[in-house]
Amino acid sequence: MALEIERKFLVKGDFKPFVKKTAGIIQGYLSSIPERTVRIRIIAEKGFLTVKGAGNQSGTSRFEFEIELHIKDAENLLKICEPGIIKKTRYLVDAGAHTFEVDVFLEENEGLTIAEIELISENETFEKPEWLGDEITGNIKYYNSFLVKNPYKTWKQKQ
Repeated sequence: MALEIERKFLVKGDFKPFVKKTAGIIQGYLSSIPERTVRIRIIAEKGFLTVKGAGNQSGTSRFEFEIELHIKDAENLLKICEPGIIKKTRYLVDAGAHTFEVDVFLEENEGLTIAEIELISENETFEKPEWLGDEITGNIKYYNSFLVKNPYKTWKQKQ
């Protein structure tokens, strides 16, 4: 099992001129409890099963295990996931020596755009592009497993 180290940010500006690759993503959760999330994801024509452990105190690091699935298996597993599906478009954007994954959420989470960067260590420095907004690392309400149950479009209604 690998240790995933990532930081997340809201996006405040136009990142699209810097995009090098784009992919559509559909994902659901077999388990969305924070101690262990089990996610099914389809990216283009590939399926993935991912198990994530609870994050550390800062929310920057957690254990992650991922395997590729046959696309039909992933499609069938999505049918038995907990209610709610996340749909988003992922844009890969280089910034310095790193690549940001910028997710533009669709449907129930439309209006939300999050950038994340994977790091080698929690203290690793990286270039922060002009379009990067406030940091949301460790803020559970921005986790996909939270958004599937509490979509972004409902946030203003709940306040």
